[in-house]
Amino acid sequence: MRGLHYGHLPYFCRGQVVHGFGRGSKQLGIPTANFPEQVVDNLPADLSTGINYGWASVGSGDVHKMVVSTGWNPYYKNTKSMETHIMHTFKEDFCGEILNVAVVGYFRPQKNFDSLESLISAIQGDIEEAKK
Repeated sequence: MRGLHYGHLPYFCRGQVVHGFGRGSKQLGIPTANFPEQVVDNLPADLSTGINYGWASVGSGDVHKMVVSTGWNPYYKNTKSMETHIMHTFKEDFCGEILNVAVVGYFRPQKNFDSLESLISAIQGDIEEAKK
C-alpha cells in the first residue's frame, strides 16, 4: 500500500511529547513518542487512522524517517492516540520536548492481532518498509 495517499496528506503536526501507556519500549521493544490528547483531538477528520510513514524531528534536531500509528490500537483497546516511532537511536529520553511530524504516506489500516508476537512482527514490517 506504500505510496497511496489518503485524506489530508501530507499532514504536518507538532506538539510536546507526553508519556504514553508504557508499552512501546517495554512490551514491544519499539519506542514511541506520544502526542498529547489535544494534538490527537485536532487531527483532520479525513486523516485516515492506521499506520502512516514520513519524517520527524525532536526540537530543532535532525530530521529522521518515522512510522506513526494513529487510532485506537485494537490489540490494546485504548483511547485514540498518535504514537510515533522515529528511526533513530536517541541518547536520552525526550519527553517534554517538541516533536515535529510530517506524515507523507499511508501503509495500512489498524487491525487486531491474535498475539503480541504478531503485532510486533507487523510493526517491524512497517518499519522495514518505511526505510525504503
